Amino acid sequence: MTRPLLHQRCPELAESLPHLPLGDAPTPVRPLAGLGCRSPLWLKDESGYGHGGWGGNKVRKLEWLLPEAHRRGARTLLTVGGLGTNWGLAAALYAPEQGLTVALALIDHPVDDHTRAQLRRLRASGATLHFLHTKTRLILAAPWLFARHSSMRGPTLPYFLPAGGSSPLGTLGYVETALELAAQVSNGLLPEPGWVVTAVGSGGTAAGLALGLRLAGLRIRVLGIVVNDTLRLDSTALNALARKSEALLRSRGAALPPLGLSSDDIRLDRGWLGPGYAHPTAEANAALNRARLSPAACSRDHLAGERQRQASAGPAAPRRRPEIGRAESTSTPCATRAPTSPRTRRHPASLPDPPPARHSRPTQPRRPAADAAPHINRHTPRGAHRPPLRTETRVRAHPADHR
Repeated sequence: MTRPLLHQRCPELAESLPHLPLGDAPTPVRPLAGLGCRSPLWLKDESGYGHGGWGGNKVRKLEWLLPEAHRRGARTLLTVGGLGTNWGLAAALYAPEQGLTVALALIDHPVDDHTRAQLRRLRASGATLHFLHTKTRLILAAPWLFARHSSMRGPTLPYFLPAGGSSPLGTLGYVETALELAAQVSNGLLPEPGWVVTAVGSGGTAAGLALGLRLAGLRIRVLGIVVNDTLRLDSTALNALARKSEALLRSRGAALPPLGLSSDDIRLDRGWLGPGYAHPTAEANAALNRARLSPAACSRDHLAGERQRQASAGPAAPRRRPEIGRAESTSTPCATRAPTSPRTRRHPASLPDPPPARHSRPTQPRRPAADAAPHINRHTPRGAHRPPLRTETRVRAHPADHR
């Protein structure tokens, strides 16, 4: 079994920071064509990473989080997300293989076919689902959730993981991916990019990439396309998360050189968010349609969710931003150009200007799907009727019960 690149670089972490391989690395890189961009685009395709029936960047985080749950003696993972959470589904599918049960606290967002399909998968996974509707209700229910899912065999609390698995430990999943990308550049599989473009839904992917690229000695910067307005996602917050991951590595014994992380390492673009989290936009749908016409862009259905569409809209749109130079992506296409000789100068690669900011929400309320939790408008007047909290429990025997 091949050791993770982080362990190869810092062997002292092998015992103090265990890793559980859940997919085949490295994930492939390939150029993208047919998207109407003047400069070459490259894709690092994370959509197929994972052996457990669901792939993508969330699996990378679980490779570091699941061993930590065992180290703490936890029996249950407790985490949060939206109705169509990719993170929650990945946790629900991979954690039971390690003898852990999963509880998900879910909040509402607009429902589409992808969300309905995700809810069917979540219900089939065996996880306990708590439909809490709003972020406020989720916060107020937190003590009850911890008590509800504490182990009856001892005073063991569930192992809580934030949205997207974006804790300092989970962020190491994309430190590993950045080291992988650096090795692919070193091996000549793609030119060294100037930018890595990725969606920012909870921040762990972007923060891990920034830290990993510094650890690899590269000066590539990260451009994050913000797709979530329910969390604080700015350069300061993401840089702080990267620094916490760096501190974690040092606390576990890694002898790291000064990495020099700065606020300029991660830049964020909010221009493609639209009305809010999981709301469809015309630009996102156009990006999806363009990607569908380019077989090289989407070998799998990894642009099905609205967040992925919003993130792909930035680099896939035909307009340009001249201040952005070479770039590369983890799971969304973006601009890149190969190094040029002094005698051959090319027009700088670019990313598109964002659409005008939208400050209004749809005037017509969305009807919830029949199998989805009722949608709650965040502006419901005080005293108006709100549906009760719903919990769906799937009882699963713990492997220890069969010993």
